[in-house]
Amino acid sequence: GTPVDVVLNPLGVPSRMNLGQVLETVMGFIAIHNDWKVVTPVFESVTAEDLIPYVKEIQENKYPEITDDCKITLYDGRTGEPMANKVAVGVMYMLKLIHLVDDKIHARSIGPYSLITQQPLGGKTQFGGQRFGEMEVWALEGYGAAHMLQEMLTVKSDDIRGRLKTYERIVKGENLAKPGVPESFRVLIKELQGLGLDVEIKYSDGSFGELVLNEDDDEGGRESRRHVSFKPDSTVDSLEEDFGLRRSSTSVSNKDLFHEPVGVNSAIGMHETDEKKEAEVLKNEGSDLFSDATPKKVDQGDDN
Repeated sequence: GTPVDVVLNPLGVPSRMNLGQVLETVMGFIAIHNDWKVVTPVFESVTAEDLIPYVKEIQENKYPEITDDCKITLYDGRTGEPMANKVAVGVMYMLKLIHLVDDKIHARSIGPYSLITQQPLGGKTQFGGQRFGEMEVWALEGYGAAHMLQEMLTVKSDDIRGRLKTYERIVKGENLAKPGVPESFRVLIKELQGLGLDVEIKYSDGSFGELVLNEDDDEGGRESRRHVSFKPDSTVDSLEEDFGLRRSSTSVSNKDLFHEPVGVNSAIGMHETDEKKEAEVLKNEGSDLFSDATPKKVDQGDDN
């Protein structure tokens, strides 16, 4: 019999929705047995129902064992035994794409980075880096390559200070610095803050911190600098004493949230109220400061 040159995996049809290659295979089978040449207009091709009568004609005249959907029994070329299931066989055009290694080879040490994510750009034309995707991460996780993963996610990607220090120490032949916090973490925090969510870094001792580029620290990247002296309660109390404000209760009931909104939500509404009070106090203090000042007449010289 005629050997099969190319085997199409059925898994390549549902996700890609390329039923056209299956119809082309059947149409090619019909055309080669009728000595036809077929030209099919785009979006106006024949349907599977249109092909069935021609397959039945071949079934009656030449191949009785073929099914109505153009499936036939294939035999193992080594043993001669038939395959367990029938297979759709036909003829179709195959076009070889011109992909050359010389056009694809690419290497990079350092190069351009994205302004937002601070990660390397993609593609050879932009002198980009190699994307390390989810499945590649899974592969390293499967082998327990923790240090390689840490490098991929920090100094080789968007740990700004860390990658500078790493490059410097490689040139000097020194040990590598400790990786810092990736820039993508800061971008995530800023996106959440842009949605109105107050996201901060809180430590076990109650102090808060923010992500800043710590130029003085020699131990790596974008550090989470801790404001040790900042204690929320004491700072707020001192501000309230300075401005003569009484502290508002931060506990909000469901009734306040859903039935009596102050602003966008109750928490934001409270902040707005406190800011208004603070502005009024400053305004009053300012008026007291300048209440004794008397306007003075300014003599303007003669223009002539």
